[in-house]
Amino acid sequence: MLWPKNEMKNALEIKWLFFDLGSTLIDESECYRQRVLSMISGTNVSYDKFFEEMMFFYKQGKKGDFLAAKKYGFSLPVWKSECEILYPDTACSLAELHEKYSLGIIANQLPGTSERLRSFGIDRYFDVVVASAEEGIAKPDPQIFRLALSRAQCKPGQAVMIGDRLDNDIAPAKRLGMTTVRIMRGFGRFAVPACPEEFPDDTVSSLRELCGKL
Repeated sequence: MLWPKNEMKNALEIKWLFFDLGSTLIDESECYRQRVLSMISGTNVSYDKFFEEMMFFYKQGKKGDFLAAKKYGFSLPVWKSECEILYPDTACSLAELHEKYSLGIIANQLPGTSERLRSFGIDRYFDVVVASAEEGIAKPDPQIFRLALSRAQCKPGQAVMIGDRLDNDIAPAKRLGMTTVRIMRGFGRFAVPACPEEFPDDTVSSLRELCGKL
């Protein structure tokens, strides 16, 4: 039985929207496909079998590709950032939301996040970008959220965290007093909340749906 969800706070209270990047603004499907194909190449493990193992772990809220690779004794290949693409609703939604709110990024990413945002043509929408590689802190460490709030000069109660991961995005932000919105994208959408803090204040299926609520 799900814990009852809180209603979204009055939009007038919200000053900042913070976004995760992968599987929230950026579609990583091809990156994962290439990673799996690289791992199973030259082995007797089929794509479907490995994917099944990944899903077993993702449904538990765990890092499925890492744990499936560990089970088979595979090393994770280098992440192919060049295979990342924006979700179709990302740019138009950010443009709309940027007219009403300040926007920021809080993400676990490889080095060069600001440059990648620029290459996607969406860097102009973000006033604060806090990425793990540059800061030396990674989600779910609450310090990375505090750092973003500090740079934004924003109180937790005036901020919304939007992301796909219950463990990395929803729970730590909620503990700090931020409003949380889970977006049902990527492998994160299969995870089931395991504790009260992992139940988001709201859930959306897309950024367009988010725009209609804020």
